[in-house]
Amino acid sequence: MSAKESPRPDEAEERAERGSATRSEPGVRGTKEREALDVPRTKMKHFVLDTNVLIHDPRAILQFADNEVVIPIFVLEEIDQFKKEASERGRNAREVARMLDQLRADGARLSDGAPMPSGERIDIDELYSGMTELPVPGADVDTFYAQNALPLVENGLKSNQYVLLRDRDNPSHSAIGRFDAVAKKLVPLRKLRDGVWGIRPRNKEQHCALDLLLCDEIKLVTLIGKAGTGKTMLALAAGMQKVVEEQLYSKLLVSRPIFPLGRDVGYLPGDIEEKLNPWMQPIYDNVEFLMGLSKTERKNGRSYQELIDMGFIEIEPLTYIRGRSIPNQFIIVDEAQNLTPHEVKTIITRVGEATKVVLTGDPYQIDNPYVDATSNGLTTVVEKFKGEPVAGHVTLSKGERSPLAELASNVL
Repeated sequence: MSAKESPRPDEAEERAERGSATRSEPGVRGTKEREALDVPRTKMKHFVLDTNVLIHDPRAILQFADNEVVIPIFVLEEIDQFKKEASERGRNAREVARMLDQLRADGARLSDGAPMPSGERIDIDELYSGMTELPVPGADVDTFYAQNALPLVENGLKSNQYVLLRDRDNPSHSAIGRFDAVAKKLVPLRKLRDGVWGIRPRNKEQHCALDLLLCDEIKLVTLIGKAGTGKTMLALAAGMQKVVEEQLYSKLLVSRPIFPLGRDVGYLPGDIEEKLNPWMQPIYDNVEFLMGLSKTERKNGRSYQELIDMGFIEIEPLTYIRGRSIPNQFIIVDEAQNLTPHEVKTIITRVGEATKVVLTGDPYQIDNPYVDATSNGLTTVVEKFKGEPVAGHVTLSKGERSPLAELASNVL
C-alpha cells in the first residue's frame, strides 16, 4: 500500500512533463512491485481520504490493504491547522502529522507516493471473548471434578481463558474452569455459595466474571457486554467485597467518562461533586442496590453517601487522573468504550503497587464521536492484553436486567 499527496495545479503540470517515471521511482510501488505483491494493476483501487476520516481515526490510512491512498493537499492544510488544539481532534491531527513525517523520513516524497506498513484493525465480531469450548472424553470431565485440576498441554489456550469442557458422547456432561498458563492446567472457578455482597451469578459468564474480579493475582479485568448483562453490578459487588469485607484494598475508586446521550444540557452548577452527581447516578443506584436499603431506610436518609463518608468509595472524574499514582486501590472505569486507546493507556499507567483495574463497557453503545466499535480503548485493551498472566477478559452475552431490556438489546 502506498500513500500519495495530491499535488497543487502547478505541481500537476510539472509531474505531467515527467510522465510515468514517478510511478517507478524508488520507494513507490510501481509495476514490478505490484507484480511481486501479486496485485494486478487493474484491481488496485485508489482511496481519497477527507479530513474528517483522518480526524476520526488517524490510523485509517493503514487500513486499505495493497491499494493506493490519496490525501489532498487541502486536507493536509486543515490537519496542520488542527494540530495546535488541545482537544482530541488536535491529538489525532498531530498523530496523522507524525505518521506522514515518518514516511518522509525514509527519503520519499509524498507527492510521488510512499510505501506504507500494513495496519492492524480489530474485527469487533471476532473480538477475543475470554471463553472457549473444548470437546473431551467423559473421563477428563470426571477427572477435573475429582482432582480440581486437569492438565492441558499444547492446546493453544491463552492465560486466564475460561474453558467449557464438554463430553463428546454426552453433551450435558460438562465442566468449566480457568486455564493456568504457568502450571499448564485447568483450575476450577471460585465457589460462590454465599454470593458476593448479596448477589449470585445467574449464568456461567457472570460466574467467570466474578472469578476474575475476585482473583487477587489478576490485576487487569475487562468486561464487555450489552446493556443489562450485569457488568457494572458485578464489578461493584466484587470491589465492595474486597474493600469493605476483606479490606484487601484501601479504597474503591469509581469513575466513568463524561459523554452525554443526545443533546448536552450544558454546564452544571455547584462544586465538582455536585457536577458529577448526574453522571455518576448509575453508579450510586447500583451501590444502593448492593447495600439492600429498604424504602424506610431511604426515607430516613440512608444512602450511598455513608460509604463515601466512611472512605470506602471515592468517585473521581477521569479528567484529573494524569500525573497521579494510585496504589492499593480497586479501580472501576465504567463505560470505558467511550475512551480512546490513549486515554485508557493513561489510566492503566497510573496503577501503583497492589492496585487492580476493572474496565467495563459495551462497544455497540458509544457516545464519543471520535471512536467507534473497533477503535475505542476498551476493545484495544482486550486485544492487546489477551494471554497476559496479569489480565483476564470475559464477554457477557445474556441480559439479566429484565425481559424487556433483553428484548430491546437484541432487536433495536
